[in-house]
Amino acid sequence: MYVVCEEHLPRAIDDFVEVYEQCPDIYRLDQVSFTDWSSPHNCDFCSEPPKYLVV
Repeated sequence: MYVVCEEHLPRAIDDFVEVYEQCPDIYRLDQVSFTDWSSPHNCDFCSEPPKYLVV
């Protein structure tokens, strides 16, 4: 699972496919919510605010 900014979305997709050998599901963080999980404040690859959840 990756939480990333727009700039790092392609990298997260590539990493996901390399590890899991399948296409990820991609969600915009402003359009989803989970009761037991809250989004981190930073992208997994930089200090920008995240926009996407890649799972």
